[in-house]
Formats: sequence, C-alpha cells, structure tokens
Amino acid sequence: MSTIKEKSLKYNLHSWSAQGSLNPKVITKAEGIYFWDEDGNKYYDMSAQLVNSNLGHGNKALIQAIKDQADKMPFMGPGFAVDVRSDAAEAIVKLSGLKNAKVFFTNAGAEANENAIKIAKQYTGRWKIFSMYRCYHGSSAGAGMLTGEPRHFANEPGPAGYIKYDGPYAYRAPKQVNFKDEDDVADFYLELLENQVLYEGPQSIAAIFLETVVGSNGVLVPPTKWVKGVRDICTKYGILMVCDEVMAGWYRTGKAFAYQNFGIEPDLVSFAKGSTCGYVPLGGVIVSEKIQKYFDDHKMMCGLTYNAHPMGCAVTVAAVEEYKRLNIEDHVNKVGKVLGEILEDLSKKHKSVGQVRYIGLFSAMELIKDEDGTPIVSFNNDPDGLMNKIVGMLVKEGFWTYSHENMLIVAPPLTITEEELREAMAIMDKVLDSVDKMI
Repeated sequence: MSTIKEKSLKYNLHSWSAQGSLNPKVITKAEGIYFWDEDGNKYYDMSAQLVNSNLGHGNKALIQAIKDQADKMPFMGPGFAVDVRSDAAEAIVKLSGLKNAKVFFTNAGAEANENAIKIAKQYTGRWKIFSMYRCYHGSSAGAGMLTGEPRHFANEPGPAGYIKYDGPYAYRAPKQVNFKDEDDVADFYLELLENQVLYEGPQSIAAIFLETVVGSNGVLVPPTKWVKGVRDICTKYGILMVCDEVMAGWYRTGKAFAYQNFGIEPDLVSFAKGSTCGYVPLGGVIVSEKIQKYFDDHKMMCGLTYNAHPMGCAVTVAAVEEYKRLNIEDHVNKVGKVLGEILEDLSKKHKSVGQVRYIGLFSAMELIKDEDGTPIVSFNNDPDGLMNKIVGMLVKEGFWTYSHENMLIVAPPLTITEEELREAMAIMDKVLDSVDKMI
C-alpha cells in the first residue's frame, strides 16, 4: 500500500462509505477528460467527477484566475464590494435571463438550497416546502430533508414542513397507468401535485423545489408541459418555484441553465458545480426581481463567512468566459446528439438496458434483469453489491463513472470530443455484454 493511500485511510473519513472496506485509488495526474492513478492507469472521466468538472481537468484559464486572485486579494469579508464579486454576479444574472435578478453566493450546492429555503420562507411567511421523490438536493440539515431518496434517511427526524411529491417518471409509473404521450404524462403528475398542494393547504406552502432535470436519480427529463404546469401551480397559489440547477446548470443540458429548455422563469435558482468546475468551491442562489426587491426594506437573514469568496468568484468569471470562448453551448448540443444516438443503439443491443434518458451531455442508463423491466437491483437494496461490481468492471477497463440505485450515469466533461466519446462508450458496450450474461 502506498504511503498516500495508507495516510488517507488512517486520517480521512470518506463520504457515503463504510470506512473499513475502502480501497481508494491514488490519483497523480489529470488533464482534459482523463486522469491517471499512481500505477499509470488512465481513466476516461465519464462522470466529470461529481458532474462538476464541466470544463475538464487542467484548464489554464481557470488555474490562472486562481493564481491572479491569490496574488491580488485571496479573501475579503462578504460585506465589502470586490471587483470579481460584482463581475461574477453580473455574469450569472445575464446567463440566467432573469431580468433584474440578484445573486446570493454560498460555498456549495447544499448551502445554496439551504439558503433558498430560508429566502422562500422569509419572503412568503409560509413554512412548508415541497420537493420530489427521487431527487437529491444535498446532505446538510435542510437540503438533506429536501432530498427524496435514501441519502436523506440519516437526517430524519428533521424539522416539520418538508413534503414529498411524485414527479414525472413514466417508466416507473404505476402499472395500471397507461400514457398516450408526453402531455398525458404531464397531466397525470400535475394532477397529483395540485391535489397535494390542496391537501396541505396552499396558504402554508412557501416553495416547490425541483431538480429541473433530475440528476443522479436517473436523469429524469420532464415533459415541457409538466415544468410549465408547475410554474402555473406556483403562480396560482402564490408559491415560489425553486429550480435546483446545481447539477443540471452550466450548459450540462445544452443551455446555460436547464430551465431555459422549458420556456419558464423560476423564482429562485440554486447553482454550484459548473460555476467553478470544482477548481474551488462556490455556489449560490439566483433571486428573481420581485423577491430581491422585498429585501430592500426587509432584513435578509442569510449569511456565511465565506459568502461570495473572491477566489470562487474569480474562477466563475473565468469559467463564464471559457464557456463562451469554447462555444460550449453549441458543442454540447452537437456531441450530445451523438451521445443520444449511441445510447439508443446500446438500448436496442443489450437486454440489460431497460431505458436510456439524455439531454445534452447528461444521461443515465437504467439496468433491468428481465423482459418485464424489473430493476437489476431493487430500490435501496443491493445486498450483493451488484451495481458496485458493474461499476468496477467499467473502471477496470478505464471508464470512470458512478451508479445510483439501478442507474449508470454518463455525464462527461463538456469539452469531450466526438472521437473521445465514441472510444469511451465502446468500453460501456463491452461491459454491457458481460452484464447481459449476468442476468
């Protein structure tokens, strides 16, 4: 065992893991869409680490921004106006398309959602918060209660007022339900949601949260009619619509923010990950005009020591410039089309693939074990570690990604070329041959 790994296991606690069975890889180099371990093995980073390394590894402009800001002013308290702090907020508001919005910066996505909750409660004077089953909003106290999958169990019992609803997931809808088309899917889930709003009392509901495109829980791309319908329900009952764009934002879906695919304007937008591509921590909440103006004469009860940290803001400014310089929006739509074609081909070829879902360079493969579409592992129950074995097979071939429930995530850096994508997905094809035999 190398000294690095030995010290890591001795002194570090690793997330989402039983510590005694860990065997972390020692990584020594990263460049573009690749990284290398201490043994010289090369990996395609097909999950962009935690779906945050949007501009890949070793981007010179982001690195230079860190160096320049460190030389100039590495830190200044959040109460002061600083050039990069103002520039980053301006760039984000312009990308958002939300006229006269403002930004409250945080350090990460979970903190962004924590503060979105607080802002919604302060603005509305209400206390209930709706969020979807099969979603992830973070693991801190409030964000963990927003989360609608097994990672929130450790937060229970949490504060009162967190209500879960079923979002559109036609592939796993009740067997008695038959949908004609996407509008039919939208109508079904909108009826369920509005009923819940009425059951809970609209006058008590501050916000409805949604991952605009659900991420790790399966890249669930909603019907446009459903997203617009949620907007209409929120407007009708005076509820704030909060789009969590922590994972789906920053061109991951082919637009600067995923909600722009659906022709709506949310009231609050949480973001992180692709704002700095992981080079330094940063997150935040985009606050629409009507809400930010409320705080002109009402004290905003949100604050963090590292709010709008200059290092993070400097990297965000550089990242926005890089997204534009590299024409990432057009590139994602072009290469994303190729990814979709590859995934559809894999779905037809492999009996272990039940459904593929994708938008931009954001995709998931749902693995099944029979013709009835039974998930290859049941929900929150994989006692034999089957999905870990499948991911391990991919890693052994040089394809790095992660799984969640019975899903395999494919979400590479947005800089990936068509040639690199085809090379990597050939590995996926090979491993799925083995998965087919396993079932």
